[in-house]
Amino acid sequence: MRAKITYLVTAAVLVFYFVLVGSRGVMLIQSGTVVTVTFGVAVLILPLIGLWFLWKNTQFVRKANQLAAELDAEGGLPVDELRRLPSGRIDRDSADEVFARRKAETEVSPDDWRCWFRLAVAYHDARDTPRARKAMQRAIALHDGKPVQTA
Repeated sequence: MRAKITYLVTAAVLVFYFVLVGSRGVMLIQSGTVVTVTFGVAVLILPLIGLWFLWKNTQFVRKANQLAAELDAEGGLPVDELRRLPSGRIDRDSADEVFARRKAETEVSPDDWRCWFRLAVAYHDARDTPRARKAMQRAIALHDGKPVQTA
């Protein structure tokens, strides 16, 4: 719940910032000179890119949470079997062991979104966020019946 609240607060702050920057862009355009109109248009493009990025990330998180809920209902969520350091952080060797099992599971069933979801969690636990995101995107695509590129 804490992560959801943090995400919502961050998104709200970003939207406020985008509105603030967008209003400055409009003010620059209203000045009417070539330089200020050019800067105004450039300033308006940045909030649009930011809004698009925020929207895509929100959709990704929403879909990943839907998959987690579905997998939980099936009893297929991965169990936290990771050893922890005294600081509470995940032991790297433990994460590597779980990752190896999840990867093997995914290689056996490459078209099963559930395997890709569990692999994404293993990547995340191993602190490989870019690959975790790619694996989750693949799980979402497989779940939705969309075509998936093979690497």
